Amino acid sequence: MKIYTKTGDKGTTSLLGGTRVPKYDPRIEAYGTVDELNSFLGLLADKVSDASMNDELRGIQTLLFTIGSRLAAEPGESKFPLPEIKEEDISALELAMDRMDDQLTPLRNFILPGGHPSVSQAHICRTVCRRAERRVAELTSENEGYSILMRYLNRLSDYFFVLSRYLMKINQVSEIPWKPRQ
Repeated sequence: MKIYTKTGDKGTTSLLGGTRVPKYDPRIEAYGTVDELNSFLGLLADKVSDASMNDELRGIQTLLFTIGSRLAAEPGESKFPLPEIKEEDISALELAMDRMDDQLTPLRNFILPGGHPSVSQAHICRTVCRRAERRVAELTSENEGYSILMRYLNRLSDYFFVLSRYLMKINQVSEIPWKPRQ
């Protein structure tokens, strides 16, 4: 099977199920942004040497594929069995954040992204995740079925922020406080 089909040459693509939509359709924007996030997350996982944390990040990548498949499916009943995002997935992010946050000093001011490649990469994941969340929020305004996806992405962006701070700690670098100009 060839990777190219030439069916998108006129600016349309297919949803799961076969319906053709413009490549600028909000669903395509949403799952394209989730795919972008997944790629940046893969790069972050490649920069993290801790096996347990790496497993956690790879698990999140799997869930991002789940989100992408749900966004790529036609609204309503799917012709294909699709995996789901569950409340437990959101709770797992919260538990991971609590676990990391227990080891961090309280945040007293805004911090600048950077200080270590893995920290910078976590911030890139955070910002792309926020954009994915905004794209899914637009879809949720028309279809409440996407609301759990939006909630997961909201929590995931928080996770990336806490993870960035945790990576600062384990890589023994100092946070860079934001100092506004006077």
